[in-house]
Amino acid sequence: MNKAVMLMTAFLAALLLGWWQHHDIARTDGVMELRAEVLQADDSRLITQGQARLGSQLLTLRLKNGPWPERQLTHVVNIFNGTMEFDEYYQPGDSLIVAVSDNGQDPVRVQILARDRLVTLGILCAILLLSLLLYAGKTGARALLSFAGCVLILWQLLIPQLLAGGSAILWSSVCVVALVVLILGSVAGFSRKSVAAFTGTLLGLIITGVLGWWACNLMHLDGMTQVMAQSLFFETGMTLDLRQIFCAAIIIGASGAAMDVAIEMAATMEEIYIHRPDLNAWQLLRSGFNVGNVVIGTMTTTLLLAYSGGFLTLMMMFSQRQASLLQILNMKVVAAELTRILVGSCSLVIVAPLTAWIAAGLYCGWSFSRPESNASVPLAGTDMRR
Repeated sequence: MNKAVMLMTAFLAALLLGWWQHHDIARTDGVMELRAEVLQADDSRLITQGQARLGSQLLTLRLKNGPWPERQLTHVVNIFNGTMEFDEYYQPGDSLIVAVSDNGQDPVRVQILARDRLVTLGILCAILLLSLLLYAGKTGARALLSFAGCVLILWQLLIPQLLAGGSAILWSSVCVVALVVLILGSVAGFSRKSVAAFTGTLLGLIITGVLGWWACNLMHLDGMTQVMAQSLFFETGMTLDLRQIFCAAIIIGASGAAMDVAIEMAATMEEIYIHRPDLNAWQLLRSGFNVGNVVIGTMTTTLLLAYSGGFLTLMMMFSQRQASLLQILNMKVVAAELTRILVGSCSLVIVAPLTAWIAAGLYCGWSFSRPESNASVPLAGTDMRR
């Protein structure tokens, strides 16, 4: 393990330790988050119409961990408010996460938080881990390290700073730089390839951030279309600048695709240079542009599909109401999502040629003069008889 990986591992371990200290079962307000199993469910106070439910359930639970293992709790109320994205219906045998407060001896107040889904999530994580390790080996292990680092950086660094009222643009930029260094450094190592990908990604995201801020101001997008934005705004004393947070979300969302394109371009340029070191900077750059045209064409569509999947039900609702295209395009929620897609796609178009240009300069020097002959120089492995 090289020094870079050791440093990143130490950094992630420090973040993980801080997270563990603040997110164990005992919260700072004296409430413990424990696991419980549903023993009985009384639905007599529940009104059911299709998948919609109103009223409440009375549950009998058995705690599975904490200071009172196997303790039964009766008359625990599960309230249905008619908000189907949050309401959950429970049956005997279901495993739950509950918040329990106590007086030092017995649990005195119980609140149901959510269904316990950690087993399924753990299985999915295990499948991802095994897939990466079996296919990519050491590179897969470093990818897992960077994956964990992304979660910790966003959760431990970005979100606390945003909630504290810090500049969303500033802190998202700091986090993006940290993420780019972590991901590219762990996967590609510290080489000319990673330097080209890093520089191309950051330059592209700077332009993307400026473009996103300009578009948000011009279209008067206030950031309130984000998930739970209104609730967060009122719970934090109406002090958050949600427009900045929306622009930060655009930058962070575009950074993943931008890094993908950048490392693909840098790796391609490296492979071309390894097989044809006699190419000059202009010829290498032209080959990179040819590859970049294909990469951009597919990645832009991929980005569109990725974002479209997030608001599929919204598009279905517009279709059901037979709203006109003029009305749809001018609605704030639609304009906000289209801004994400268009600005993210622009970042791909910007990052690909920038990375190709930087990589060509790093590998072949910064003289991009065209060769005297207009004949193309074949790449390694090209059959000249075709």
